[in-house]
Amino acid sequence: MHVSENEGIEGKTFVVTGGLGYVGATLCLELVRRGAGRVRTLDLRASSPWSSQLSKAGVVFITGDITREKDVKKALRGADCVFHVASFGMSGKELLQVGRIDAINIDGTCLILDACLDFGIKRLVYVSTPNVVFGGKEIINGNESLPYLPLDDYTDPYSRSKSIAEQLVLKYNGRPFKEKNSGCLYTCAIRPAAIYGPGEDRHFPRIVNLAKLGMILFNIGDSTVKGEWVYLDNLVLSLLLASMGLLDDIPGREGRPIAAGQSYFISDGSPVNNFEFVRPFLRSLGYDLPKASLSLSSALKVGKMFWVLYSILYPWLNKTWLPEPLLLPAEVYKVGVTHYFSLLKAKQELGYVPMVSPQEGMAATISSWQDRKTKILDGPAIYTWFFVILGMFSVFAVGFLPDFGFLSPVKALALFLCRSVLGVQILFVMSVLAHALEGVYAWHLAKKVDPANATAWFWQTFALGFFSLRFLLKRART
Repeated sequence: MHVSENEGIEGKTFVVTGGLGYVGATLCLELVRRGAGRVRTLDLRASSPWSSQLSKAGVVFITGDITREKDVKKALRGADCVFHVASFGMSGKELLQVGRIDAINIDGTCLILDACLDFGIKRLVYVSTPNVVFGGKEIINGNESLPYLPLDDYTDPYSRSKSIAEQLVLKYNGRPFKEKNSGCLYTCAIRPAAIYGPGEDRHFPRIVNLAKLGMILFNIGDSTVKGEWVYLDNLVLSLLLASMGLLDDIPGREGRPIAAGQSYFISDGSPVNNFEFVRPFLRSLGYDLPKASLSLSSALKVGKMFWVLYSILYPWLNKTWLPEPLLLPAEVYKVGVTHYFSLLKAKQELGYVPMVSPQEGMAATISSWQDRKTKILDGPAIYTWFFVILGMFSVFAVGFLPDFGFLSPVKALALFLCRSVLGVQILFVMSVLAHALEGVYAWHLAKKVDPANATAWFWQTFALGFFSLRFLLKRART
């Protein structure tokens, strides 16, 4: 496809659903940079970490729900092109919320499509997923001719919903607008690999949190398993190229948009083992991955256990106090089964070539996270929390509670070491005082090196003592 860099962008009005998210916000800013006349976001959130940048760039915020027809029509009226980025249920606790997944990914997409026909919007670029053709079986250098899976063969409700939505989007291609003789809607779908880059807010924060707590216990599968990633800037480039591929007024190809009704796999073009891909990233932050591996079948059993547990906890899935599950079956398949795809169609028809290499992308990601780590609370693994809290409680119980159950052998050991109950009581009081003094010291030190988290450093150090303080001292030395 041979068009100018800003073909179909300059002076046009764009709507980006999910425009306050990581991909959506970057896409909005790039549209503005390339001369778009007006850019609007449709997002359920009123603000996000990217709101300030978007506001300064002149992006118009429309707070609304894509499952409400009124909100969708308000956002899309007068648009020339729509990028449908918004979705729900990709990973973690969201994966279990089937009703909301279908409402946003399927019903919301239907409302977007109908609004495009109502308002005579010619171009719709849909952000899909490779999972529409992946059901847990190996795919090596697959292409867009792969068929959709039977609905019962998908490994999770998110992939199933995205398959239904993508098929709807592509079937709407070529449909005439509701006003007769005024043209038709052109649609296409982009299927990006796992997304990474500075500021990415889904995959890498979860990986870092698990690594910090010492909860990454094993790799899944062997080192020959490969998957794909796509750097944010590469994905945004592909979306812009797709929008140009839907233009029907290109000289010499009038009325025949090359991307109309098509789907495209998008990645960095470098299949890699997922664990090896994130290993240098974690090492740069002072963490590492274990050498032990778990077979696919064993990992699936663990994933199913978490699926059952979190299904029981369904009423509380939206609560912040409930942590993300360690892993779920769909996530096991993503990292434990080889699946990657050819970029040939995207290169030939859209002119897509990754402009940022995986090495450059990972270097930028590492740099941003090293800066970010200096601004967030650090601390020991969850095992340290367990043993310190259990130890303090045991000393308190021996010194101040009556003898009961499991306490008898603990009390016998404590009396052997401290000679008397009074000695145990003194030990507990002295330990609490020591933790309190360490906590106060941590608070004063954090005021100098990490003022935003000073209070958090106090409470963590009060609970864990030197096991927490050593992390702050290390930060003070760097």
